[in-house]
Amino acid sequence: MKSNLGRNQFYRGSLIRALCLILSIFLFAAAYSEGGRTPIRAKNGIVSSASRLASETGVQILKQGGNAVDAAVATAFALAVTWPSAGNIGGGGFLVYHGENGQATTFDFREKAAIAATEDMYLGLNGRVQNNSNHIGMLAVGVPGTVAGLFKAHQELGSLPWAELVAPAVEMARDGIPINYSLQTGFERSANRFRQYPSSAKKFFKSDGSFYQLGETWVQPDLAHTLELIQRNGRDGFYLGENAERLADFMANNGGLITEEDLAKYEAIEREPIKGSYRGFDIVSMPPPSSGGVALVEMLNILEDYDLSEMGHNSADYLHVLTETMRRAYADRAEHLGDPDFNEDIPISRLLDKEYAAKLRSTINLNKKSESSPSQFAQAYESEETTHFSVVDKDGNMVSLTYTLEFGYGSAIVVEGGGYLLNNELGDFNAVPGLTDERGNIGTAPNLVAPQKRPLSSMTPTIVAKNGKPVFATGSPGGKTIINTTMQTILNVIDHGFNIAEAIEAGRIHHQWFPDITSVETNSISADTIRLYEAKGHRIRERSSQGAAMGVYHNRDEGLFEGASDSRRGDGAAVGY
Repeated sequence: MKSNLGRNQFYRGSLIRALCLILSIFLFAAAYSEGGRTPIRAKNGIVSSASRLASETGVQILKQGGNAVDAAVATAFALAVTWPSAGNIGGGGFLVYHGENGQATTFDFREKAAIAATEDMYLGLNGRVQNNSNHIGMLAVGVPGTVAGLFKAHQELGSLPWAELVAPAVEMARDGIPINYSLQTGFERSANRFRQYPSSAKKFFKSDGSFYQLGETWVQPDLAHTLELIQRNGRDGFYLGENAERLADFMANNGGLITEEDLAKYEAIEREPIKGSYRGFDIVSMPPPSSGGVALVEMLNILEDYDLSEMGHNSADYLHVLTETMRRAYADRAEHLGDPDFNEDIPISRLLDKEYAAKLRSTINLNKKSESSPSQFAQAYESEETTHFSVVDKDGNMVSLTYTLEFGYGSAIVVEGGGYLLNNELGDFNAVPGLTDERGNIGTAPNLVAPQKRPLSSMTPTIVAKNGKPVFATGSPGGKTIINTTMQTILNVIDHGFNIAEAIEAGRIHHQWFPDITSVETNSISADTIRLYEAKGHRIRERSSQGAAMGVYHNRDEGLFEGASDSRRGDGAAVGY
């Protein structure tokens, strides 16, 4: 009896110790969130991205002693492997950094038009765009900027060796990753586009031409090789030597414009952030050629004089003033913004001025909508297939990064032997000079095609700070909806007291001046509110979802970091430790 009792106590004790060990590993190794209204909380840092594997990669770099920029670089390269619809080395984007020491800066790695590009290169004899060539095919491809941007940010602010940051992406591409639902369905939806190019079919289909199935391993050896060149040689691994020659030859053989000279000349640019203030918080965002920061601050300036909290979140009055504010900022966006290296007279100071915002506010009737017309300016199409991620490290430094290929999977063109997708970003230029019509074409001068010019973008990576210290980072994919998604996330935190997860999950609207219609997420606004809103003259259309915000927040009161991944992006995850 004694012997059996002793054995039972021993087994029970062993079981308890094992359970405690498992629990401690769960609690202290990492924290995960894949969407919801409760943020994850962590002591040492968080990465929130569209891919769980990419977020885990960034957190691993934080565990190795890397800072927020190191983790961002590793996450971005990992997304090129795990989230190919938007994660990339063949596209471009923007990075905003805010250190705990008050340092704030941005890195512009937007794509450029080739040296051989011309203002009318998409036009047929009738003066209209021919065969949608500004969006489809080789002429739509801009000189990629992602590798240059990540390398420059690392040179300025990184701490770990470059090779260590690219290594996880190399390993995943070489050894393979499991096919999840998003990859499987994404490949199938884009199958017809991939089949137009043998190099793309080779990457996205099995050797017999069939689709990958859930749980199967997807290996990308050509991409692994290109990443190894970047790992060994930094920026030059992409823009000089073997890869540059391969990309230029591929372009020349398929009717593209990008040459080795284009690649060698490409440089990412460190730019001064757009800065504004809102109810005692500092807004730090991206300057042109992103339109995001200017439009965001302009809208917040207009809204600052309204008691949004008293109006109530997503009430009819609240949605009305948001819509009227969006209408005015997007009209200014169309008229004034473009690549600052080609437009010396962009009136940024005026657009950011609070007195200018007051004049715009005075034109808003609280009971009746304003009218929009395409006769002056309209909005060109901008794809919603982008990706955003946010990072905070143990010291409180934050990175907000948005980058893209434009369409989902960009041009759908994979560089033969390079294994990476090319963008179709030049579709963001105004393709027909002087043409503005009800279909959404825009022909204003600041964003016309020119050699080595960057097209206008709506990407809005943003960090909100107070007293010189970063509070939270946010941003989203979504084409022109990005600016409004980012703004509403900020309002949700500052005006409505939402935590970062609640702020991201809340229902959103979008208005972009023209077409004069408000997009509303299905089931996000009550029927009564919709009736009151429409009574002011607004027209609405429903959409399934808007954007996919990723955020991190520094909860200084509790000494913790909080993070959230938008449930609208099903495979996204916020990971912390």
